[in-house]
Amino acid sequence: MLTGLLVSSVGAEPQQAVQTTVNPLESAAQKLYDQASTLIKSRQWLDAAQLLQQILAEYPEYSGRARVEKKLGDVNIQVIRSDLSIPQTTSYAVQEGETIGSIAQKFATTETLIKVSNGLLSNTIVPGKTLRIWTQPFAIHISKAKNTLTLSTNGETVKIYPVATGADNITPPGEFTITSKLENPTWFKKGEPIPPEDPRNALGSRWLGLNETQYGIHGTIQPDLIGQQVSHGCVRMLNKDVEELYDLVPISAKVSITE
Repeated sequence: MLTGLLVSSVGAEPQQAVQTTVNPLESAAQKLYDQASTLIKSRQWLDAAQLLQQILAEYPEYSGRARVEKKLGDVNIQVIRSDLSIPQTTSYAVQEGETIGSIAQKFATTETLIKVSNGLLSNTIVPGKTLRIWTQPFAIHISKAKNTLTLSTNGETVKIYPVATGADNITPPGEFTITSKLENPTWFKKGEPIPPEDPRNALGSRWLGLNETQYGIHGTIQPDLIGQQVSHGCVRMLNKDVEELYDLVPISAKVSITE
C-alpha cells in the first residue's frame, strides 16, 4: 500500500499538494534501526543486536542493509569485549600461581580480551578472583574475490572487514594458522629494517603471521587501497580494524583463504 502525505506550512500561501510515496517495509525496517541505535547509545548491546538481526531476517530488501550489517558487526564486537555473561563465556576462579597469560593460553583466548572484559588495568590478579572468559574459538575467512575478511565464532559471523589482497591474485588460497603476533612490527624491505615509527613501514600497526612463510595479515599505510588486489601477497587491513582483530584472535586461530 502506498501512503500519500500532504506537505504544508502553517501561514504559507496555498500550494499544490505534494504526493510522497512511503514504502511501509522500508519504514518498518528504519524504525527498528532507530530503536537499535537508541539501545546502542545506552550500551544495551544484546537488545540492539537482536533488533539488527531482526531487520536482516525480515527485511532482506531494506535499502540500508549494508549499514545494518556494519552496525551489527560493531555491536557483536562490543558484546565480546563486554562483561556480559552469555553462552560463549564462562566464569573462572583464578587458581594459585596462575597469570593472565596462562589463563589466556588455557582457554585459547587473548590476554587483552581477558583484561578488557574484566576491567583490568594491569596484569595483576589474585587467587580466587572470578574472571569472565571468552571460550569459543574464532576463525577467519578471507575472500579474494570480495576482498573481505570475515571473523566468525562457532560458525556464526561476528564481523566482516574490508581488506586488500595480493596483486595479480598472488595471495595463496588454502587453510592456514596464525603462528605469530606483533605490535608495531618492523618491516624488512630487501633486508633493510624499517622501524615501526618510519612512515615507509608498510605493515601498519599490527602483524598476524601465518604458517606460510612471509605471508600474514597486517595494517597499512595506504588505506585508500583497501578493497583492491594490490599487495605483495599479504592481507592488508585498516589499522583500526587489524588492531581490533589482533586483540580478539589468539595464536593458533584458523585462517581460510578462498578465491
